[in-house]
Parts: sequence; C-alpha cells; structure tokens
Amino acid sequence: MAPSRPVLAVRGSEGIYLVNGSPSFTEHASFPRESGKSCKVYAFSKDGKLFAWSNGEKINIVNVADGALLHSFDNPKVVGLEISPKNSVLATWQTYVSGKDGASGTPNLQLYCLKTGKCLRSFIQKKMQGWYPCWSDDECLCARNVNNEVHFFENNTFDTIANKLLLQKVSEFELSPGPPPVKIAVYVPGTKGAPSFVRLYQYPNFGGPQAALGTKSFFKADRVTMLWNKKGTAVLVTASTEVDKTGASYYGEQTLHYIATNGESAVVQLAKNGPIYDVVWNSNSTEFCVVYGFMPAKATVYNLKCDPIFDFGTGPRNAAYYSPQGHILVLAGFGNLRGQMEVWDVKNYKLISKPQASDSTFFAWCPDGEHIVTATCAPRLRVGNGYKIWHYSGTVLHKYDVPPNEELWQVSWQPFLDGVLKAKPIVYQAVAGSLPDPEPKAAQAYRPPALRNKPVTSYNLHEDEPPQSTKPLNTSSEKPMSKTALKNQKKREAKKAAKQEGKSDAVSEPVCEPDHEPDQHSSLNSATVAETSGDPDVDKKIKNLKKKLKAIDQLKEQQASGKTLEINQLEKIQKEDELLKELEDLQLGI
Repeated sequence: MAPSRPVLAVRGSEGIYLVNGSPSFTEHASFPRESGKSCKVYAFSKDGKLFAWSNGEKINIVNVADGALLHSFDNPKVVGLEISPKNSVLATWQTYVSGKDGASGTPNLQLYCLKTGKCLRSFIQKKMQGWYPCWSDDECLCARNVNNEVHFFENNTFDTIANKLLLQKVSEFELSPGPPPVKIAVYVPGTKGAPSFVRLYQYPNFGGPQAALGTKSFFKADRVTMLWNKKGTAVLVTASTEVDKTGASYYGEQTLHYIATNGESAVVQLAKNGPIYDVVWNSNSTEFCVVYGFMPAKATVYNLKCDPIFDFGTGPRNAAYYSPQGHILVLAGFGNLRGQMEVWDVKNYKLISKPQASDSTFFAWCPDGEHIVTATCAPRLRVGNGYKIWHYSGTVLHKYDVPPNEELWQVSWQPFLDGVLKAKPIVYQAVAGSLPDPEPKAAQAYRPPALRNKPVTSYNLHEDEPPQSTKPLNTSSEKPMSKTALKNQKKREAKKAAKQEGKSDAVSEPVCEPDHEPDQHSSLNSATVAETSGDPDVDKKIKNLKKKLKAIDQLKEQQASGKTLEINQLEKIQKEDELLKELEDLQLGI
C-alpha cells in the first residue's frame, strides 16, 4: 500500500485544523476543526502517526489517519509538547511557578505513558529553553541537563538515574541520531584564561578526557549550536559571541568547527568575512552547506574534509534548506530580505527555479521532497498572514490568506520516517498551476521630475559573484592556461615565426612544447627545455624570477581558499606585475 500524502497542520486565531496535501488542499475530514483562540501548542510524533494538541482545557492525542482519540489528559496550562521517537512517552511542560517564601514550586515537567495514560514521572524544569528530554532513536536512552550535569535514564525507567556525565558546568548537550551506540556532544563554556570546548563521548564511557571520541577547544564563544549529521558520525559547532569587538558586525563574531567521532577536527575556512547565517547537513551525512559573509552573502558546500566542493556565489540569502531526500537545496533570504529563493539540483549543481515569497517568516520542506510551504505568521508579522504551498519548480499550487482581524501562528508538515517517501526525478520546467503569478511585478524606483525624460542609467550596488565548482582538479588532466601563459606563448610563437621568415643563420635552442599547459606561470617553468641567453648571470636572474612568481601563485591559491595572509605575503603578491615585466624584458633579449 502506497503511503498517504503528508498533511499540513495549521494553528491560529481561527482555531486548529489539518489540511490535505497536493492535489486537493482541503481540510482533513478525519480531524474536525477545533475553533477558538485557546490552542497554545501542538506536536506530531516523529513518524507522523500521532497528533497532540492543547486546547486550554485538555491535552488530546489522536491517530492522524482516522482521527480516533487515543488519550486525553487534564492539564490546561501546558505550553510545550513532545512525543518520544517510538510513541511511548508524552512530555509536557508548563510555566514554572515558585512557592511562597521562596520555597520550591510544584513540578512542571510531566512524562505520561501513551499506552496506559499514567504519569510516569514529574520534574522541576524552570527554563523553557531545552525543556524536553532527549531520546535516542530507539528510546533505550533518555537524557536531561540538570544543574550542569547530564542525567541518563534507560528504557524509559525514570525512577532511577542510570548514569551521569559529570563535567564542570556542562551548558548544553546533543544526543546523536541513528542506530546505537549512542554518542553525546557536550559543550563546556570557557572560564577566565581557559577556552571553551566541545567533547564527543560514546555512552556510557565517560571516564575523563581520555575517553572522549573527539574534542575541539576554542576561544570567543558565548554560546554554541551543535548539529549532528544523520548517521551520528560528525558534529558541526557554530560558536558565537554577543559582541564583535572589532565593530565589524552587529551580530557578533561566529566561527564554525567540525568534530568527528573518529577524532578528526578542523576549523571550517570561510571565503568571506561576516556572520554565519545558517549551517545545514545534507541527509546523506557526507556534505554540508554554509551561508555566511556580509551581504550579499556567500553559500558554499563542503565535504567531510571541510574542503569546499561548490560555491553558489553571492546573493541576498540568509538560510539554506536541504530536501528530506537530500537531492534539492533551497537558498533563501527571509526576515529583512525580500524572500528570494534559489532552488538547486544538488547532484548536478544546476539551478531549477528562482521563486520569491515576500514577507515570509517560515519555510519547510514537505517530506515528499516535492512541495514546500512558506508562511507569514504572527507575532513576527501581524499583517498579511497566510501560507502558500509551492512546487519546487516555482509554481504556487495553493494559497490561503487569513481574513482581516485574524492571525496565523503556526504551520508544519506531518513528518514521515526516512525512506518512506522516495525521491522522484527532478523536473526543470514549472509544473502547471491554477493560481496566477505569485509575485506582482516590482514597482519602478522613484525618479525626480527633472530626470523622468532622460535615459535610465542602471548600476549595481554590489557585483555578485557567479556560482562555480571548487573541486580540486585532477593533476593528470589538462588545466586552463592563465592570461600570462597565453601572452608569453604568443610572444614565443611570434619570435619563432620572425626568425623563420628572416632565415636567420643563428641557431637557437628549440622550445619544447609540453603535453599540457600548467596553470598560472607554469609556461615559464624550468621543467621544460628552456631557451638560454648564453650569459650565466642573465639565466640566473630568469631562474630566480620564475621561482618568485611560482611562490606568488601559491600565495594567491591560499588567499582564494580563505587563508589570511601576512602583510609581507600580501606585499609579495603586489609585486607580481613588476616581476612579470622584468622577466619579459629578460626573455625578449634572448
């Protein structure tokens, strides 16, 4: 039996309801709309089979397929819901209220068994950030951060703590996805004179630094974001500071670090200065995309060696989204940008479409890898609330605008387990749709009366860089000739032709043409049989000049890869034209 199409959950001042996916986009018949403004939160299970929501009086859990009510809990103040990966436990959270005279308040984090409906355990969890317990995919392990310690529970038995990870002031942690054994990444902020660090452990081996699978220390980190790949073999750590002491960025400073469970670690070298807006793993776990740099921002795909393999150039973007199957990548500019999206075929790095979703505050891929949803939600924006469902080729298939005086708060797709919905062949032509052009034509810029009858002069505020592959070339294959190599080749050919026409009696050394032209100044390389002047001093000068030019080429390659050069190295690069002119004069005299 083929899997059903994912539904879309919608929550707002009109109530909460489910919308069928393509092609009908009608309300889900098995889930009647619950009207009213009292719905605070909802959640799907990881496999999408269960749907839970709080209506301000009770927590209800239903089966998505037929709408059958499975459980109902009396907990009116809940503002957080989470369902464990195997649908065994429901975690709820409500705002913590302390007791009188500073006494401890009542527990505000409850764990319910979804089979019996009984409360398994209650905890005090004061902060909403990171309130929910973290489960491994098989639910054999559950972890919580308690007073800078990580407590572990096994097999959903919450009466006893099975293990503890004791490190000084553990601030954050992340469990690895994927099959066992389970790994854990922990972050410990730095103290005066000591750096911050992230360590990787394999449960339950926590015997000090020697037991760590990998570690990475760094300064300049007020907070971090840790992101595992789907196979649980590597972590990307974005370290951020609140303030950029150089004054270059309003967003502070960010650095990106790579740590693997095999012990390898590296700093990801970025080719442009500025903030790091987004970091995402491809679902194949072998590459990741980074959006970074002052506007217009760059976007680059890296491999597991942290080498760039494709550069998308620059553009108005601050987010990246891989499709669930990993075959399509969307680069987008939301927030204070105009909502321009670039949809790319990841395998061939070919641009599919460039739709625009103005004023969008939310983006999400449908699990089928064909459709996306963009939405304008309150409280970020209270005007023009609504959502659109697109095909990745750029066609709007469905659009809903919230009526006046109403608000849209949240939308999300029903999730599916990995591998249930397979990737389909990519199409580059826009699919048919019944809706008009989603974006009106942009209004022309204002022109003062004195200029309205004169020709329009266009200019670009920024010169955008084009996309380009950055994979290292095979040394055995032919490389394109540089401008300098072409210029010198033409001069040698012209001089040779002049000698032949003049029937010169002078015998000169033949110039051996190489099988392929090396890059940059390699046409001047002494590896070929070179012409000699007969003067040892001149030949020595030519050899030294070639050596300097080769060193400059290496410095330019390092600079292009993002490495920061020293002042004396930059001065060497600036002398390239002077050295080329000197070499040219010497060679023409041969």
